[in-house]
Amino acid sequence: MLQGWCVGVVVPARNEEEHIREVLETLPDFVDLAVVVNDGSEDNTLEQAKSASTTCKIEVLEGKARGVGAAIDLGHQHLLSTLSEPFVSVVVAGDGQMNPSDMLGLIQPVLSLDADHVKGNRRRHPAGYQRMPWLRKWASAILAFFTTLAAGQRIEDPQCGYTATSSRLLKQWDWQRAWKGYGYPNYWLINLSKDGWRIFERPVESIYRNEKSGIKPGSFFMKVGLMMAIEHHRRNIAWLTPPTLLPHSLFALFAYGLGWSALLPNISNDLEDVLVQRGIPPYILCLAFWSLAHVFDRLATRARRELRQHAKT
Repeated sequence: MLQGWCVGVVVPARNEEEHIREVLETLPDFVDLAVVVNDGSEDNTLEQAKSASTTCKIEVLEGKARGVGAAIDLGHQHLLSTLSEPFVSVVVAGDGQMNPSDMLGLIQPVLSLDADHVKGNRRRHPAGYQRMPWLRKWASAILAFFTTLAAGQRIEDPQCGYTATSSRLLKQWDWQRAWKGYGYPNYWLINLSKDGWRIFERPVESIYRNEKSGIKPGSFFMKVGLMMAIEHHRRNIAWLTPPTLLPHSLFALFAYGLGWSALLPNISNDLEDVLVQRGIPPYILCLAFWSLAHVFDRLATRARRELRQHAKT
């Protein structure tokens, strides 16, 4: 327990027999409960987790190999049924890439009631980011750009799985809708923005060894990209209906429509015709209108957070 809060840790693990014991045995002493979700491991992950010697209680759940997102959801829900409130749920990967020394800084914004969900940001940690493989740096930058667009707020390192979430948020989360695979962080960030939860990022180190990622880049970008596009539109449409109707969302939708009008052939409007006659190419108009839509979208995201905070008080 820390500052009157219980601290639970969710450890999704699939074939992590080399690292899972060290992950558990190096958890800070303020952790009350660690839940290891064995996501269909085919090695000795389960035995290694059960043999770990820690100051906190350890429970092991079977995740049935449904994906890392489903494993984390299962761990969060187990903490909801086990720990007394308030508590903070911290996700720590079973591969040993997350530094336990960063946990206190990660959870502090939740404990001080400044944030509902805190993400680790490897880009802000000088040691961790410099050691990140270059291909992951490029992929992280691309996903950060598109997640920022889809979430309506700046997200620097969406793929970092080191997170801390308040029990208040977890109690109100829609567990019926879920993303089970590697795009789990992006799905959460977009839907957290939709519901007006406060998202913070804190510097964390990422420890790289000789691990091989199970992600297939082509399939990953196709599936996650499509998911983000769908969730982005769901978020915007949700704000167009009472009681969450926001004028900023109407302006964003209007500017977004102008962008499509400029991009698609055989579709035009008077404003587009005038600007094209003045020598502005349609693709420039499209980018300009979509940039304006993103500005309004960010304003709507901020307004949604303020509405939630106002309702809370």
